[in-house]
Amino acid sequence: MRVNRILLSSALLVVALVVQVSVLARLHLPGAVPDLLLLTVLGLALVYGHVGGALVGFAAGLLADLAPPADHAAGRYALVLCVIGYLAGLVKPETGQVKSATGPMVVVVAAAVGSTLLYAGVGALVGDTAARHVGLGSLLFTAALYDLLLAPFVVPGVMALARRAENDPLAENTSTKSGGDIASGWLSGGTGLRIGDQRGGLRVKTARARVARAGRIKGVKRL
Repeated sequence: MRVNRILLSSALLVVALVVQVSVLARLHLPGAVPDLLLLTVLGLALVYGHVGGALVGFAAGLLADLAPPADHAAGRYALVLCVIGYLAGLVKPETGQVKSATGPMVVVVAAAVGSTLLYAGVGALVGDTAARHVGLGSLLFTAALYDLLLAPFVVPGVMALARRAENDPLAENTSTKSGGDIASGWLSGGTGLRIGDQRGGLRVKTARARVARAGRIKGVKRL
């Protein structure tokens, strides 16, 4: 299961990063850039929980920090997505199934705003004041808007793939097969003993009944 998580998360994060850098970043939309990597982390965190979400977020942020054309300090976005993934994993549905789209949409908006604020805050600590020149208010609005519009096409699919990887058919078939073999072995052994005992008991009871019936018949004849 953990291997499935690593393989699936790695593939999804790489694809999301390539699409974001090569396609979304070149659209030149006003304000922020649609954060496909953030949406992928949210989808995985809503299935894997807070620990898995933090690990996935850190890996995704580190990829974004190291991938060109990154113009910020390495580890900055890794910290942001690690925190966002952890917080998103805290609202993971207990049953693993999302009952309505309201919850995930609220999580997407909160994550978009929170990641922008956290990224700007960490940048201010290291001397990066680019957010002030661009306008933090417009960045927050456009980030929430773009991610909210993109979320219905990304988050449900990522969650479905993650749940499918968690319920590995091969692992289920193997465990079911082995469990069925063990269960059939126990059942056959146990049933054999019980049937044998029951047969023996029935034979004894039948013999006793015949003897008693013969005695009664003889007794009647004697009378």
